[in-house]
Amino acid sequence: MALHSPMSAAIESYGLIGDCQTAALVGRDGSIDWLCWPRFDSDACFAALVGKPSNGRWLITPSDDAIEVSRCYRRDTLVLETTFRTGTGKVTVIDFMQPRGRSSDLIRLVRGDEGEVPMCMELVLRFGYGATMPWVSRLKDGALRAVAGPDMVVLRTPVMLWGESFKTTAMFTITKGDTKPFVLSYGPSHLPPPEAVDCHAALAACEKFWRDWTATTKTAGPYADAIRRSLITLKALTYVPSGGIIASPTTSLPERPGGARNWDYRYCWIRDSTLTLLALMNAGVYDEATAWRDWLQRAVAGDPADMQIMYGIMGERRLMEWEIKWLPGYLESKPVRIGNAASSQFQLDVYGELMDTFEQARKGALAPPESGWDLQVELVKHVDEYWSLPDYGIWETRGPPLHFVYSKVMAWVAFDRAIKAIERYGLPGPVDEWRVTRTRIHAEICEHGFDKERNTFRSAYGETTLDASLLLMAQVGFIAPKDPRCIGTIEAIERELLVDGFVKRYNTHETDDGLAPGEGAFLACSFWLADAYVSVGRQGDADKMLKRLLSIRNDLGLLAEEYDTVNGRLIGNFPQAFSHVGLINTAFNLTRAHRPAEQRAKVSGSGAQAPAEPKKPQRPGRGHEKMAEPGGHHVRRRAPSSKAR
Repeated sequence: MALHSPMSAAIESYGLIGDCQTAALVGRDGSIDWLCWPRFDSDACFAALVGKPSNGRWLITPSDDAIEVSRCYRRDTLVLETTFRTGTGKVTVIDFMQPRGRSSDLIRLVRGDEGEVPMCMELVLRFGYGATMPWVSRLKDGALRAVAGPDMVVLRTPVMLWGESFKTTAMFTITKGDTKPFVLSYGPSHLPPPEAVDCHAALAACEKFWRDWTATTKTAGPYADAIRRSLITLKALTYVPSGGIIASPTTSLPERPGGARNWDYRYCWIRDSTLTLLALMNAGVYDEATAWRDWLQRAVAGDPADMQIMYGIMGERRLMEWEIKWLPGYLESKPVRIGNAASSQFQLDVYGELMDTFEQARKGALAPPESGWDLQVELVKHVDEYWSLPDYGIWETRGPPLHFVYSKVMAWVAFDRAIKAIERYGLPGPVDEWRVTRTRIHAEICEHGFDKERNTFRSAYGETTLDASLLLMAQVGFIAPKDPRCIGTIEAIERELLVDGFVKRYNTHETDDGLAPGEGAFLACSFWLADAYVSVGRQGDADKMLKRLLSIRNDLGLLAEEYDTVNGRLIGNFPQAFSHVGLINTAFNLTRAHRPAEQRAKVSGSGAQAPAEPKKPQRPGRGHEKMAEPGGHHVRRRAPSSKAR
């Protein structure tokens, strides 16, 4: 088996393991090519995914070429098994990270299943995203310790190891009934080395953790297995200490191979918050839903003018973007970016998204109705002042700011949810004034955002282009699903954005988003079309779309951000939380009486079965016509970003 692959492995060839504070990607070839330690957003010590093997990886694989490779997760867990069949036998590599204790442990068990299989191991540790070679020494117990600056990693195994060309290598033979353990543990370099781990006890504890958690979910129905796998993925992308849910554990996996649409997704997006909350609540995952709601409230606390579209996993605000010059990128897709400058953009839609999340949390009894209300009132006051301004929209374009229709719709949502909270719970606020503004926004959108000739809402005022986020207009309650304008918009998106059975966010060849055109179909938007089908009574079309989307998951049930319909492969950061949120919600829309597509627009209860009382999260351990800006207002606006996502 060649130890240096000349080409990047397909994105769908990777599996995910993690400990709910960080995650690793494991290839079908037995190579762990991506791991950031100790957090999702830390520097990578294995960066081969966006570089070369010399930028860090951990390979355990048969020495001879495999005749057959198969893999699976152990039922309802995040324990990954990869089985190799060679000419001399069969061997399985079991990969997992036990729930975080005093250290973070990445455990690999090599189990002999049949015959006798020669194996090889190659460990290349490179801290600082593949740039820093550590100093390696041997501890008294025979373990290898690698240190560079603040980082320390310890490798323990009974297999004989040696250094070769600045790598740690091993050659060994595995026979039927034999198991060889390898444990890689992380700790701060100024502390004593992490303690040794009982691998078999750790495996049993890891399986129990995941199965106990999965057993609490509500996933019955024809899509139960797919929903559970998506829920496990969302749980794995949750940073347990804070409750923040990251968009993806990776950075810079391209939306177009060889292009520059490469972004860092290891952060938490406000844009995703309501659909994520509904997916969790409808699945009965209340601890994580409560933690997510509380994280949001903490993250946005402060001056509403300073609210961002995304935050770090603990609510950090400075997500400064920079480029890694020494990494070639996945399939030569440059640049490799760290941080995300879109965090400084003005995007009007996030205010409505946040208000909707708080409203759904109230209906789901995740917190008392008055919790955070003072902050919410200030958010709405801020929207009252700025809703008439152009913004960069839900897709964080790098082109000129526009009066995006979806952004205006979500401004309407901000007022609507505030009004509903006052009407239902008796909370204080200028409800009469807000009703007037809500009506005004609705009228303006219908006048300037609707193309009467084509019978469709448009992407932005004065534009002729479309935007798949318009599919959510009925779901948020702005317009009735059976309204001819809603049906016309769905049909227009089918004509112009539905390509080879999947939905594009928008046409990059017709829209000035500041980047070279070309990207894949955005999978969340494809789920939104299925949801829209359900809303207008096209159940058969919705079912076909969901089955089509399920068919492009990799063999482990994982989805990326986008899908390349020409080459038939997943692209973009992987796995993508928003894609799995879409899968869960669409499956529930097709199988539940209380549909997520209807819950956002309802005045009364969410339809999700709420717990008897709020529970505390468990801690186991994201030509136009110009409109006049409001006269006389002092506008605090973020400077346009040249590095938006």
